[in-house]
Amino acid sequence: MKLPVVIHRARLGADEFRVIRPAQPLRRAMLIDHDRHLDAYLDQDAARRIAGLWMLAARSPRSLIRLPLRANQPPAREVPDDVGSQLDLVLLHHSLQFAPSRWKQVRGRLGPGHPQTASLPEAEYDDVAVANYAARHYWENRDLFHQHLHAETLFMTGSTKVFRETARHFLDVARKGPGYVPVHPSYPHFCTELHSNDGILGDAREIHIEYCDQWNS
Repeated sequence: MKLPVVIHRARLGADEFRVIRPAQPLRRAMLIDHDRHLDAYLDQDAARRIAGLWMLAARSPRSLIRLPLRANQPPAREVPDDVGSQLDLVLLHHSLQFAPSRWKQVRGRLGPGHPQTASLPEAEYDDVAVANYAARHYWENRDLFHQHLHAETLFMTGSTKVFRETARHFLDVARKGPGYVPVHPSYPHFCTELHSNDGILGDAREIHIEYCDQWNS
């Protein structure tokens, strides 16, 4: 998979931050904060590209992966009545030790950036589908996601391993969602979850990820 991205560098005092975003906007993607959990709505293209960005987060421990989403229009299908606030998303490796409180300043210093293309072999996605689920539930497990909310942005912080092993959720939506919806007209709901029982969430809420083929824009 060839993933066009834009790379930015922003300096705050003595610190320089590398920020990567998709070259083309993820227009048919939305992340909603429902207080106790989060909902992500994606079309096929957005799900596939987010799978790539998830893998890029695993391979780029010194970078912040930025997904601007909060200005997007919702899907054409009805979303839950208790619609919460829309969020942007930032993926980052825990070793970066980035303080989300600095994000608003970093975001304000991003220039036009430099286009590049990240190469992510499709086979790599299939390799990460097999996880040691028993090991995830050992108390020693440190390969967990943690979340912080700041400046209308959800920060997903994790290890290389947990990003690699969970990218498949988005790839499943991209591969299976388009075929599922047409043959289930009475319940056109294809979804997956980053679930609390999976042994991947530390200080983090569940994320429900749903395929949507019809959008308002």
